Amino acid sequence: MANTGLVTNARTVIDDEQLGKFIGGKTALVAQGGGQRGIFTAGVLDAFLLSNFDEFDEFYGTSAGALNLCAYLSRQAGLGKSFILDLTTDPKFFNLFHFIRRKRYLDLKWALDSICDYPYKLDIDMGHRILGHRRAFAATTDTLTLKDHYLPMFQHDWYQVLLATSAIPNLYEGTVIVNGAEYIDGGVSASIPVQEAWRQGSRTIVVIRTEEAVTEEPLVMPDQPVVTESPTWFRESLNSLQLQWQEKVDQWSRDWNGFFNGQILKSQEAKHAQHLNLINGGRWLFGAADIYRLSHLFGERFDSGLADMLMVHYQTYSLTQQFLNNPPDDCFIVQIAPDGPLKTASLLSDVDDILHDYQLGLDAGLQFVEGYNLVNSLNRMNTTQQDWWLPQSPG
Repeated sequence: MANTGLVTNARTVIDDEQLGKFIGGKTALVAQGGGQRGIFTAGVLDAFLLSNFDEFDEFYGTSAGALNLCAYLSRQAGLGKSFILDLTTDPKFFNLFHFIRRKRYLDLKWALDSICDYPYKLDIDMGHRILGHRRAFAATTDTLTLKDHYLPMFQHDWYQVLLATSAIPNLYEGTVIVNGAEYIDGGVSASIPVQEAWRQGSRTIVVIRTEEAVTEEPLVMPDQPVVTESPTWFRESLNSLQLQWQEKVDQWSRDWNGFFNGQILKSQEAKHAQHLNLINGGRWLFGAADIYRLSHLFGERFDSGLADMLMVHYQTYSLTQQFLNNPPDDCFIVQIAPDGPLKTASLLSDVDDILHDYQLGLDAGLQFVEGYNLVNSLNRMNTTQQDWWLPQSPG
């Protein structure tokens, strides 16, 4: 059986015995992005803080996931909730009318400055002390290569790192420079940076999702090879697959008009939301029809750079979904996810919906802690019993 488990606000599906084999090794916490859907993550992490739970050796977050991890490591329960509930709903952060009429972009700097100021006071120094010898990374996307890049979160350039991981193309103006390189939102290339956690040696990986966890096959893009057997995930094969995908991206970028036209026609067949749903599925990915409409509102056209970003997002998310459903034999992945679709959107969510999804995250987080602690206690009990039967050395 696959080394996977699922914890939601309503149910837990985990093979405790199988999970117990991996507890005690290197453990990572991975937080997906998703804009205001990150309120679910805020709830999960507040449940961890309320339970005094921190069994992790490394941390990986993308966009809102990285911001929530900062609040968690700084031991500031409620801060992630306040960031989304108070700041991202403020018109100073984003106003759809001003965005369309005046091209006023997402004001991430205002939001970060606000969360660092009274009454919130994000305590990065405390986070650095709590982190200690452990490591925490924010996923970003290199603008030159469109490959994922992981920046340490609690160093002197932490402000720029948090900007970079959240710099959504077409919503945030420009790119973010860190150490001489230009970056954009990590959701383009690593919306769920679980593979990086595995590459760095983590063997128990807890993934907090901002979309309903599904087991169906991921979307098959044009020219994408259909996988009929579960892949065996070794480092070499994973790297080989990524190289093959990069070749496909290069090929797609030379002939992307047909792809977009097909996607736009598909989206037009479905009923469109009353407000502009800028980010699709809790991930970075814009709906193709939404980009099309925005481009025309601005009097602009698609360019090859945006097309490449969409292609990279599709291929990396597809690989990630396969990885989550069929993890390597040498690790165990637990997904903490909502039991159904969240009420919040990535932007422009109602306050009541935000509060509702926060409670879902709180419930799911408490369920996970209870189950994990039970498995951990049984492991320690079994170890103690085994040690008791060992022959004692003469003394």
